[in-house]
Amino acid sequence: MRLTNFDIKNAKPDAKPYKLPDGGGLYLLIQPNGSKLWRFKYRFLGKERLLAFGAYPLYSLAEARSKRDEAKKLLGSGVDPGAKKKQERIAAENAAKNTFGVLAAEFLENHEAKGSAETTKAKVRWLLTEIAAPIATRPITEITPAEVLDLLKRVERSGRRETAKRLRATIGAVFRLAIVTLRADRDPTIALKGALAAPNVRHRAAITDEKQLGELLRAIDEYDGWPTIKAALLFTALTCARPGEVRGARRAEFDLNRALWRIPAERSKMRRHHDVPLSRQALELLEGVWPLSDYGELVFPSIRSNTRPLSENAMNSALRRMGFSQDEMTAHGFRSTVSTILNERGIRPDVIEAVLGHQNENVVRRAYNRASYWPERVELMQQWADMLDEFRKL
Repeated sequence: MRLTNFDIKNAKPDAKPYKLPDGGGLYLLIQPNGSKLWRFKYRFLGKERLLAFGAYPLYSLAEARSKRDEAKKLLGSGVDPGAKKKQERIAAENAAKNTFGVLAAEFLENHEAKGSAETTKAKVRWLLTEIAAPIATRPITEITPAEVLDLLKRVERSGRRETAKRLRATIGAVFRLAIVTLRADRDPTIALKGALAAPNVRHRAAITDEKQLGELLRAIDEYDGWPTIKAALLFTALTCARPGEVRGARRAEFDLNRALWRIPAERSKMRRHHDVPLSRQALELLEGVWPLSDYGELVFPSIRSNTRPLSENAMNSALRRMGFSQDEMTAHGFRSTVSTILNERGIRPDVIEAVLGHQNENVVRRAYNRASYWPERVELMQQWADMLDEFRKL
């Protein structure tokens, strides 16, 4: 006899559990504590099995019957509904464990093992742990393109278009890790291609006029601030190196007898060592700045400690004190300065690019250039240092 809602509501607990059958293997188990539990008894491969459907009234009579019918369909297809339910539970538990935050942490670990530059690692870590924090606890398989887009648009609306673009790429990299490790089957960022506004490209300000450059050099010469900052600015101008490479320069990287500064791969933006020929003027500057750090490891230490390099803004702040606005000149702008002036003077572009340490995508050509251009680079760096002296007189 099939159950009715009246039968279920009026079923009273007894001293021992008892069953109210509904037919087709479905029954309601009445517990001594008054709870009413749906159960489905079936046979699979000759063995009797039991499947729980939940409690009444959370699941109504109609819902319990629907679950029974679904289970019977699976049996008809040769599938054990109990085993399938267990597999789905395990999959759900694994999905809950494999959150975006878990995958992001694994991605960061792999990224740091590659030996990326500290600034690059810090930027990726910031993007994934700070900016992407709203999706950190979400199962990786449940994150939708709309969810990622909402996060990216919030960053974009704050005016950080470049950050939004980098965030999309970095989130995509985490999803690709999830895919290759079989913890996700799609990357929602692919659907977002073209969904963000193009970043406002702002080139670093640089002085490219020779007379104005001479004025800048005289201002640096007369700078009465912290002497290490003054030396770092001049050394940046003389070597055409990136400000971060100059700030982090260590004594062990220099061979003064060979007039050579070897920037190691871990500190080079291109992830390969870069040799810088040192002009006579650069060597004289090093001799003068050497004692300022009490002969510590760093060549250009900060004001507060000789074990810490100059801060990222130290050189730019000094330029502002000299009267050069951020729209006129930046420490990184020296690289644009040397590139523009030397190109205008007809110096071979390949040699200029080699001086600047720019990566050539052709591996064979890159290896050839590093070897063949060294004498020309040595000569050019001395010419450039002499030019700077001449610009001071303009």
